[in-house]
Amino acid sequence: MGALRTFFKDTIIYGLATVLPRLMNFILVPLHTGTLETTSYSDNTTFYIYAAFFNVLLTYGMETAFFRFFSKSEDKDKVFSTALISLSATAILFFAVVFKFNDTLASLVNLHLNYFNLLLGVLVLDTLVVAPFAYLRATGKPVKFALIKLSNIGLYVLLNFFFLWAIPQFGIPFLDYDSTDLVKYIFIANLMASVVTLLLLLPYFLKTKLQFDPLIFKQLLGYGWPIMVAGLAYVVNENFDKWLLPEMLGKAINGAYSGCYKIAVFMTIFIQGFRLGAEPFFFNHSKEINAKRTYALIMDYFVIFGSFILVFIVAYLDFFKQLLVKDESYWIAIDIVPVILLANLCLGVYFNLAIWYKLTDKTRYGMYLSVAGALITIVFNYVMIPKIGFMASAWATLAAYGVMMLLSYFWGQKHYPVPYNITKLGFFLVLAIGLSVLSLHTHGNYYLNTIFVLVFLGIAFFSEKDQIKQLLKR
Repeated sequence: MGALRTFFKDTIIYGLATVLPRLMNFILVPLHTGTLETTSYSDNTTFYIYAAFFNVLLTYGMETAFFRFFSKSEDKDKVFSTALISLSATAILFFAVVFKFNDTLASLVNLHLNYFNLLLGVLVLDTLVVAPFAYLRATGKPVKFALIKLSNIGLYVLLNFFFLWAIPQFGIPFLDYDSTDLVKYIFIANLMASVVTLLLLLPYFLKTKLQFDPLIFKQLLGYGWPIMVAGLAYVVNENFDKWLLPEMLGKAINGAYSGCYKIAVFMTIFIQGFRLGAEPFFFNHSKEINAKRTYALIMDYFVIFGSFILVFIVAYLDFFKQLLVKDESYWIAIDIVPVILLANLCLGVYFNLAIWYKLTDKTRYGMYLSVAGALITIVFNYVMIPKIGFMASAWATLAAYGVMMLLSYFWGQKHYPVPYNITKLGFFLVLAIGLSVLSLHTHGNYYLNTIFVLVFLGIAFFSEKDQIKQLLKR
């Protein structure tokens, strides 16, 4: 129970470091959808698709590998220094090569040259801070981690409002401000926030004794490259739909789809906060006698909380739609939200299950699972979009993450069996899906939908009241 208390404490702090920035980002959804046309919002989405892809490529699994070897190494400083030098060197080399051929590469990825150069700057700066951020997590400094993350997103949000709202609203003179290309200023805000983050983490570059150990680097790379491939496949799962829809259905449809997709970010916030706290915790407590029981108990709470989020968002979907996506031209894609929420819940369960291949150093299985999900995503989208439109992309996401979740469970029980309470987990998933379907059929009836939410909470409380009492006592 003590280990579980530590997990919850760190996860709450990391969760706040994730939730608060996401909530700040939520403020930007109405701003962006209110000031950008669906076609411009599609360009914004495309920019961050490439950012996600190259972020994975430039970190090549080094963050997870760092946690693995830092937790068990006697010379922790050397592990950190090796990871820091490796990521910094490859980021600088990447910048030099890509900037030299930026014209050609910008045309290749179908991005305006200015957008491409801003993307390059953001990518390099974000890669340079990966090792310092990982060090803060691995050494149990969640508060400092959270403060720097919040500084980053706070500045980003303020600059978005300055560029997209304050300047047009009050006629503030600002260099060669171009009101016909507002999306550019979103990327400029991101670049400026990344610069400040690097400055805040600069002490970790200056005070670290630089020592590169080829043997440690080989171990990190050997452990990390399957994580990189899995990460690339994950980017495909998350973003292939938003890359393909402009080509098959047009930018306007993709902009509406991407805008409504944002409503499902509540589930993403929960999953992200969980991952930030869970990954170092799982590694640090893997040698304890009751580690597997702890992992199983954490899975119970994860599924219950995630299922509640699903029921809650679907019950009040009309409210969130009007709150976050005010422009009605985006609402044509609102039906994707329940499907995406469930898909992300499956993804969260998969992340929880994935500890088996990380603790057993079988990271290639993570690669296999993610590649399988990516293949499902690609094939399903290509085959079904012409038949059922953008809803095919939502169902493809659910199919990919559902299959990955099931395969990971069955493989994991062979290699690293954890006593998950499958009956309880299945019950809460089915309950959440059933109540969500009922909420969709009582569309807009908040009284009935509130009853559905309360039913879920009541069942969850009576199911877990003994554990809740123990946690509150401690």
